[in-house]
Amino acid sequence: MWITAFKPDQVDADAQFTPGVVGANFDGAFKVYKYVQYDSGAGSVAAVVGNVCYYYTLDGYKNAQVTSDLSDSVEIGAGVLVSAPADGEYCWVQIKGPATLETALTAGADGDPLTPNGATDGTLDVSDAATDHICAYAGDISDKEVICDFPF
Repeated sequence: MWITAFKPDQVDADAQFTPGVVGANFDGAFKVYKYVQYDSGAGSVAAVVGNVCYYYTLDGYKNAQVTSDLSDSVEIGAGVLVSAPADGEYCWVQIKGPATLETALTAGADGDPLTPNGATDGTLDVSDAATDHICAYAGDISDKEVICDFPF
């Protein structure tokens, strides 16, 4: 089921939608979002608007739980945060379409495939291995723009 009437930057203390549900809207470009629960992880990594999050531990994808703590993830990108939920809160993350990251990429060029593998908390790095999970592509790297291609 697709949700179309929602506020992507909304944060909820209690789930307002089924975690894992997908929604879409058109705001100058077509963007797709996924409703998830944020976990700050063992490192207590706070959510930051424009940072990347990853699926939390082995069951993160199945349970629609995400974190920006890369060490508590399975290095599979989940999306770009469009709000700053506290630990345990529910929010939307952007999974498809153009997005601007908060943190600049440290390497690479426009068009490069991006992965959590080798990155730091809340960011992506340039993919250099066939086994990397590619979840986005560098758009205009100087403007921190990416094209999201995170899994549904």
